Amino acid sequence: MKILVLNCGSSSIKYKLFDMERKAAIAQGGIEKIGLKGSFLKLTLPSGEKKILEKDIPEHTVGVEFILNTLINTEYGAIKSLDQIDAVGHRMVHGGEKFSESVLLTKEVLDAFTACNDLAPLHNPANLKGVNAVAAILPNVPQIGVFDTAFHQTMPDYAYMYAIPYELYKKYGVRRYGFHGTSHRYVSGRVCEFLGVQPEGKKIITCHIGNGGSISAIKDGKCMDTSMGLTPLEGLVMGTRSGDIDAGAVTFIMEKEKLTPAGVSNLLNKNSGVLGISGVSSDMRELEDAVAAGNPKAILAEKMYFYRIKKYVGAYAAALGGVDIIVFTGGVGENQINCRSEVCAGFEFMGIKIDEEKNKLRGEETVISTDDSRVKVVVIPTDEELMIASDTMSILNRK
Repeated sequence: MKILVLNCGSSSIKYKLFDMERKAAIAQGGIEKIGLKGSFLKLTLPSGEKKILEKDIPEHTVGVEFILNTLINTEYGAIKSLDQIDAVGHRMVHGGEKFSESVLLTKEVLDAFTACNDLAPLHNPANLKGVNAVAAILPNVPQIGVFDTAFHQTMPDYAYMYAIPYELYKKYGVRRYGFHGTSHRYVSGRVCEFLGVQPEGKKIITCHIGNGGSISAIKDGKCMDTSMGLTPLEGLVMGTRSGDIDAGAVTFIMEKEKLTPAGVSNLLNKNSGVLGISGVSSDMRELEDAVAAGNPKAILAEKMYFYRIKKYVGAYAAALGGVDIIVFTGGVGENQINCRSEVCAGFEFMGIKIDEEKNKLRGEETVISTDDSRVKVVVIPTDEELMIASDTMSILNRK
């Protein structure tokens, strides 16, 4: 079975084609600058070489068609015919309270998904464009939606509710939803396979750390709490997002700077976080270089970044009544050695001990805690696309 996985943004489409017999990606790439000048498709060849194909891509249907034609291209293609694509799995960002698992995308499901647009006005309409594009080109191919928010729907009400008038929850659905759910689900399951244990009876904290980041508290394989909220803004300090901030500070800044709601959203989502503090970059690799050069604001930004992760790990260990496994994943979590080291430092009282030699690896599945550490600390590279493809295959097999 061959499954195409699509992740459609407002001006981009990422894709991977999986051969599910081998659970291997046989083609991957992405389109950038949809609707803008200089749009292109960047793909990874089997040799690992990157290839850029330039083309005018005014909207998503043209983009999806370009991807499909590239997949069957005699020079770059991975398949001989589009008939070999058995299904398409989509990353869907916000399913609200309506979706607690992946589903076959029917008209009824898409109508319910569209009703969540207010909760994710940038992401959901873009996801829908991808679904519609596939339907126009491959009308007989089944499509599956895998929701970022679905894994977190097991949170208890006292964890997901905000202490605001209850009527606002009933009227507008204002509550914690959480994101990166597909990643948290994948790594929490994969770490149990890797360690040879069952999820039942285990207390796991998963740290998806990247330009955007979130942490989840997982018990018996189910999410009990997560750091992102109604939107991806809440929680950790991120590349350009502020993370947790006093709502009173937000209204204070709005008044002083004469900001509109759109203006304050732009401030907190795009100009804050590591970029806002350091003034250097939102990229942690560039921040590391600035820290090494002794830039005081970069040093402060890095300390804040690590401290917020540490604080959430400690809070979730308390919420779970202890922790058995801590997982690091995401671009920073998988590759930044000093991030993992700094976050775990000082947690010896909880039975967490890092082996600094083991911790020197990057981007590999590995245990980085010492043999006598009561808590296993593990790096598990995430694979959200494989999770989407696996869900897609499971749903097809039920039919």
